[in-house]
Amino acid sequence: MAQHKGCLIGCAVALVVGLGVLAALTFGAVKLVDMADKVLLDPKVYQEIEAGDTESQVRGRLPSGETVLKTGLKEGGPAEPQGSVCSWYLSSADAKGGEETVFRFCFKDGRLAGKAEYHLK
Repeated sequence: MAQHKGCLIGCAVALVVGLGVLAALTFGAVKLVDMADKVLLDPKVYQEIEAGDTESQVRGRLPSGETVLKTGLKEGGPAEPQGSVCSWYLSSADAKGGEETVFRFCFKDGRLAGKAEYHLK
């Protein structure tokens, strides 16, 4: 009887641990998709936006961009215009040759001061 009870306890612990791992994986996948939605930008939208457009017009067409992924997008790009505030986004198009396309928008005095497109490996 004691052996049977020990087996039941072991199975219950394994079940609880398995459910915990499954919950963690599900949570991680949901967070990853959520982060991607915040930084992916259609290349067509990038092409349509022009320097001189108001910041509110431009930001109204962009995803929020609020994610930890943003830090990695800053590396490898051209110098930011002095006195501007920039936002970075990944192209929603498929990567070519293992390189991701990054779109950067820099704002100054309520207007789009410049935009840049560059590639990251």
